[in-house]
Parts: sequence; structure tokens; C-alpha cells
Amino acid sequence: MNGIWGLVGAGVTVVGVIVTGFFTYRGTRTAAAIQAAPAAKAQDFAVLQATVDRVDKENGELRQWQRRTEAILRAFSLSADRWRRQMERAGIEPEPPHPLVDEYNRTGV
Repeated sequence: MNGIWGLVGAGVTVVGVIVTGFFTYRGTRTAAAIQAAPAAKAQDFAVLQATVDRVDKENGELRQWQRRTEAILRAFSLSADRWRRQMERAGIEPEPPHPLVDEYNRTGV
């Protein structure tokens, strides 16, 4: 009878070791996932921050280009107006402006 109880005890021990190993495996994987989550979020944040920085730089360059283009356009407009007035004083009728220029002069847009 002691032999049977010894075998039953050994069987229970083996099942206990297997169950303990299973729960240890699950716990280790869960802990690793919990520890990896902040690192993954930090990496996502770093990518997002790099994208925002790049877009800010591009927007700054586009704003600078737009200001420069508007300044050149204003300077050319003043020059063309001066030339038009010179032609009128000399008795030369200037050609009518391009429709887009006429629309801008009427609406300001």
C-alpha cells in the first residue's frame, strides 16, 4: 500500500511541477509585455515627434518662401504700375491686364 501512495505522491508532484511551470511561463510573458509596452510607446512617440519636427520645418520653409514671393509680387506690381503711368503720360494706351490681375484688382483675392 505504501508503494501505491508513493506513486500517487510522485504523480501529484509531477502535475504540480507542470502547473507551476505553466503559471511561471505565463507570468514571465505578462511581465515582459508590461515592461515592453512603455518602450514601444516611447518609440511611437519618438517617431511622432520626428514627424512633427519635420512638418514644422517644412511649414517654416514654405512660409518663408510665401513671404518672399509676396514681396517680389508687390515689388513687381509697383514697377508695372509705374510703367503703366509712364505710358499713359506719354500718350501710349497700355494693353488691358490679364483677367486674373483684373479679378485681383477688383476683389483683392
